[in-house]
Amino acid sequence: MDTPATGAAPTSAPSAPATLKDVIDAVPPRCRERSTPRALALVARSLVVYGLVVAALVAVDTWWLLVPLWVVAGWAVSGLFILGHDAAHGSFTPSARLNRWLGRILFVPSLHIHEAWVLGHNRIHHGHTVRERMDFVWHPATAEAYRAMSRRQRLLHRIEWSWAGAGLYYLRTVWWEKMIAYRNPPAKWAAAIRRDRWFLYTVVALVVTGVALLGGLASGDLVGAAWMVTKVVVMPFLAFIWTIGATVYVHHIDPAIRWHPRAKWDKVAGQLDGTTVLRIPAVLDRLFFHSIFVHMPHHVDMRIPCYHLDEAAAAIAEAFPGRVIERRLRLGDYLAATRTCKLYDFEQGRWLPYAAART
Repeated sequence: MDTPATGAAPTSAPSAPATLKDVIDAVPPRCRERSTPRALALVARSLVVYGLVVAALVAVDTWWLLVPLWVVAGWAVSGLFILGHDAAHGSFTPSARLNRWLGRILFVPSLHIHEAWVLGHNRIHHGHTVRERMDFVWHPATAEAYRAMSRRQRLLHRIEWSWAGAGLYYLRTVWWEKMIAYRNPPAKWAAAIRRDRWFLYTVVALVVTGVALLGGLASGDLVGAAWMVTKVVVMPFLAFIWTIGATVYVHHIDPAIRWHPRAKWDKVAGQLDGTTVLRIPAVLDRLFFHSIFVHMPHHVDMRIPCYHLDEAAAAIAEAFPGRVIERRLRLGDYLAATRTCKLYDFEQGRWLPYAAART
C-alpha cells in the first residue's frame, strides 16, 4: 500500500489486530531464522565498501571530490552501524557471544557505545515506541512545552525540527546525551556500559593515532596529521550522524503516524502503527542500508534479522491490509513532514504548527 504523506491515517479501512502477538503470528517462522554465514557475508561486503571509501579519502585532497566521498563514507559507516544494530538486538547470528563482539566492533566507526545503545534503543525506544514521555527518540514537544522554553531552546527546536536539523538533533539528543555523556545508568547496566565505553575509546584512540601518523608522515607536519584525521574519521562520522538522524526521523515522524498519551498507548499502536516501510533504490539498500527502511517488521518483532525484513513486511501487509504505511522514500515527503510536524497535541493525536504555541 502506498500511503499518502499527508493526512492522519491510511485512507482505506484497515484491519485491526487485537494484540501485537496477532501481528507477530502473521510472520512466517523462517523469518526469525538467523544465519552466521549470511551475516558474516554482509559484514565482509560492508567492510570492503567502507575500506574502499576510506582508501579514496586518504588519497584525495580535492574538495569537489571530498564532498561526495564524505557523503558516501557516511553511508558506509551507516551500513556498518546497521549491521551492528542487528547484532545488538541479538538477531544477526545465532551466537550471542558473536553478536556482542560484532556489535562492539561494527559500532566503532560511528563512535557508539554498544551496551549504552542496547539500553536506550532496545529497552526504551523499542519498548515504548511513539509513547509520550517514554520514547525519547524524536519525541515531539507540546504547545505548552514549547511556550515554556527559553529563546535559545526555541531556536534550537526550530533548527533541529527543520529539514536540515536531523543531524544536530541526533548528535545532541541521542549520541551525546543518551550515550557519551550518560553517566548514571541503572545499576545492572553500569559495568557493561563502562566496559564497552572503554573498549570504544581505546580502539578509537588507536585508530586516530594511526591515521594522524599516516597524515603526518605524508605531509611532514601537524597540520597534515590533523587534516587526515578530519577527512578520514571526523567528516564520515558527521555524515553518518546526519544520515542516521534523518533515517530515524522518517521511521517515526510523519503526518500519518500518531503519538499516544502514556496511559492510552498499546503495543500495536507503537510497533505496527508507529513506524513505516519505505522503499529505496536497490543498489543503495544492498550496499549500505540493509533493509533498515523496512522498519515496521523490525519493531513488530526484534528477532527478525535484517535479511528477512522484506518477507516479514509482505506477510504483515497481507495479513492486515490497509494497516501498513508503505511508500517509496521521497525527498518531497521528508520536506513536507518537516514543514508539518513541529509540535504535537497528544490528546487530539495531531501535529501542530509553531503558531499553536501563541494561542
